[in-house]
Amino acid sequence: MNQGTIVQRDLGSRFENLLGTAVVLTDTTDLQRYAIDSVVPRLVLQPESTEQIAAALRVCTEENWTVVPFGKGTRQHIGRMPDQVDVALSTEKLNHIESYDPGDLTISLQAGVSLAHAVAACAEHRQLLPIEAPEGTTIGGALSTSSAGPLRAAFGGLRDFCIGVNFISGDGMNGRGGGRVVKNVAGYDLMKLMIGSHGSLAIITSANFKLFPSPQQTITFVCEFASLGEGLALRDSLLRSPLSPLACEIVSPSAIEYLSESEPHDPDEWAPEPSTQNTAAWQLMIRFAGSDRVLARLRHELAASVSRELSGAGETDLWNQVGTFEERLLKHHRNAMIFQVELPLADSRSAIQAAESSATDYNFVAAITGRATVGSLIVAFLPLAIDPPAVTQFVSAASDFRSRLSKASSAVVMRCPREAKQHFDVWGSIPTDIELMQKVKRALDPQGILNRGRFLVA
Repeated sequence: MNQGTIVQRDLGSRFENLLGTAVVLTDTTDLQRYAIDSVVPRLVLQPESTEQIAAALRVCTEENWTVVPFGKGTRQHIGRMPDQVDVALSTEKLNHIESYDPGDLTISLQAGVSLAHAVAACAEHRQLLPIEAPEGTTIGGALSTSSAGPLRAAFGGLRDFCIGVNFISGDGMNGRGGGRVVKNVAGYDLMKLMIGSHGSLAIITSANFKLFPSPQQTITFVCEFASLGEGLALRDSLLRSPLSPLACEIVSPSAIEYLSESEPHDPDEWAPEPSTQNTAAWQLMIRFAGSDRVLARLRHELAASVSRELSGAGETDLWNQVGTFEERLLKHHRNAMIFQVELPLADSRSAIQAAESSATDYNFVAAITGRATVGSLIVAFLPLAIDPPAVTQFVSAASDFRSRLSKASSAVVMRCPREAKQHFDVWGSIPTDIELMQKVKRALDPQGILNRGRFLVA
């Protein structure tokens, strides 16, 4: 019997005695479902209460066992590869709506509640929880990764409408930031720390959200332009105007084909001919809500720029495709390298041009979408070669792209082949406030057991 088997058996026995056999999974098939970058955990815990989570974390801290917080695993590809995972701690059994007050436009959700269930519950009262994330995402997973989609243009990110978070720190202590009402701001900064921390500070157990009335009707204008500059000029005019779109998405010519049901072109057929580039269309997709009178006025004001107009089922389908761009792209290009780029609005044009230049220089095609009015882009590098490209191709392309961005921008590699991920830092350059981040990490997770080595701070 090897050392790994002995450790696994000891882990299982310890937690079965502490939490009960129903909470502990050790079957090989079960463990494979919780693998991260092919690293399989030694066991999986599915606690049924916050008390069980706290007890498990206290044991892991005592024994220095590494823990990966787990929802449904839809975003576990983000981050560095783990050296090992002793425990995958799943919140999927904490899946209840704790309270919902439609009159106050607030809702409290346990971390394991699926986003789809939460959104549907709010929709019954014609209310909107504007979180957009991949299918299957849980509330805890959305908060941990600070997931945002096209609606960020109108409602902001999760930090803007999450009003409270309950969590358990790495050493098993209960904590809370914010509260249950919109005016409560106690612990506000602590709540913000949890959002986007990728499970490296604590395990989120529940959260409270401010809701919004659902739009009575919406309309989407699709505007086509021969150049990126023309599209961004319209974006800039929108920002200067009193118009408030629900969403405003920039889409590059090579990304458009992934937002339709037609089969995308094979990248091997692509060639950077000037004539092809000049005739390709950039798109700006702008979504508005309002009364018949408001929408009629918008239609009149934007008439000169609009190529087509969508409403009803066609509009819903379009935004579903935009929201699932990453997943749709990966169906055709499993070796794609995908960046999440955050940047000042003024740098939009230079960043997009940098992506296209770096992609071309290293035999990729750049497919780009993003929230045009908030400076958040999804940049995909699609390999041209039929055979999987060399590791050095990914590493060099990522380094070159990042070197072309301004210091105020960031480019996190969300996805790339596992082999390439081992040779560069997916998070990019070290931030200037890394020492402060390390102090926060030590305060909330003294032994560094949570997502060890996977986030910016170990």
